[in-house]
Amino acid sequence: MADANDLPTPLVSTDWLAAHLGADDLVVIDASWRMPGKGDAREDYVKRHIPGAVFFPIDEIADRATPLPHMLPSPEAFEEAVGALGICEKDRVVVYDDQGLFSAARVWWTLRAMGAQNVAVLDGGLPKWLAEGRAVSDAPPSPRAKCFSSSFAAHRVADSRRIKAAITSGAETVLDARPAGRFSGAEAEPRA
Repeated sequence: MADANDLPTPLVSTDWLAAHLGADDLVVIDASWRMPGKGDAREDYVKRHIPGAVFFPIDEIADRATPLPHMLPSPEAFEEAVGALGICEKDRVVVYDDQGLFSAARVWWTLRAMGAQNVAVLDGGLPKWLAEGRAVSDAPPSPRAKCFSSSFAAHRVADSRRIKAAITSGAETVLDARPAGRFSGAEAEPRA
């Protein structure tokens, strides 16, 4: 049975967020990120974000022991990092980015993989929020540190063995979310 404080769907509208902004159990996350050499998302966040939103540093909340980018951190490292951002696994969390839907889905998945259940992406992200004339802020948030207790959802993560097996067997569908040029090899991988 759904709790009255549950998010309505994995995708919430700007109207829904505007109506609930400031609720004690709601955390808003700016998950904006840039490809290497394309600017600094944190600098843009500092200048303009949805009021009260915390910034989720994707490059930092990752396994830094591997040369591969954005691999999931250990549950312990994740707990420490998101706890410092004021996020508890029981909170309602709305994630957005400044491109509409680019990196917000990655942070949604990361939170879900680490056990957060009540997470949604803001439909249209910051561009839609701005187009509707809604308030933004340059004020730094002051999150209270919380204890995030992770419960790693292994079924949400596929390692290279699982991917290879899925390709070989055809039992699971493998989607490559890169742009067509990178998928086909016509464009270079920016982090290669």
